[in-house]
Amino acid sequence: MNIIEFLDKGGAIVYVLVVVNIVGFGAIFTALFNLYNFKKNSQNIVFQILHKVRNNHENLLEMMVQTEIKKLEVGLNTIKIIATISPLLGLLGTVIGIFLSFEEISKVGLDNPAAFSSGISLALITTVVGLIVSIPHYIFYNYFIGVLDNNELR
Repeated sequence: MNIIEFLDKGGAIVYVLVVVNIVGFGAIFTALFNLYNFKKNSQNIVFQILHKVRNNHENLLEMMVQTEIKKLEVGLNTIKIIATISPLLGLLGTVIGIFLSFEEISKVGLDNPAAFSSGISLALITTVVGLIVSIPHYIFYNYFIGVLDNNELR
């Protein structure tokens, strides 16, 4: 079974999860890019802040620090939401698959397992895809939060 057949067997929920995954990795790459730029430009940022402190612009200093923090936080809520809802979408697909299996059982009985196996397959595939989408987003979200916390920027 190739990847397209696998996704087709999972039904509409799997395609929703694929779209959610693409959006989530867009947010992850944005956050990685922002973190890279921050680390690359941190000396320049510190120089600007020190220059402002010397000129007694304490309010401006706080504003500059908050601006840099906001840049680093872009996309983190999206990543967190995707990490949270992906397993729930997978669970929804599981419930739909089990429901379809029971509908088939009520139509043909238990004598023909092949008749209701497609519903069970749908249930398992959506669960797997939901977890596959969720786990990396959860890991990256916690990585970014850890970086922000370790740098005492939050």
